[in-house]
Amino acid sequence: MIIEHRTYTFRPGSVDGWLKKYEAEGLPIQKRHLNRFLGLYVSEIGRLHTTVLMWGYDSLADREARRTAMYADPEWQAFIAGVWALDAIQSQDVMIMNPAPFSPGA
Repeated sequence: MIIEHRTYTFRPGSVDGWLKKYEAEGLPIQKRHLNRFLGLYVSEIGRLHTTVLMWGYDSLADREARRTAMYADPEWQAFIAGVWALDAIQSQDVMIMNPAPFSPGA
């Protein structure tokens, strides 16, 4: 399994609005397409106004196929257009993480 680790940095004061929209609209769509939701975390100490979102995939090919299908979904397209209209996200970093040989699920 590989892990997609997405870090989003938000304008101060905009995280709560994004979280509500994501939970109500975006997450259900992503769960339908991406399947293995590992969690969403919000910073408490350190770099504030930051979230980390993680998804698990069988491989890079699995990730590519699932994300391609999601991007083609009209519901996802409407959701993401609404997210960009919020003008809340300042930066986005995406990493693909491979497990160490002794990690659970490796």
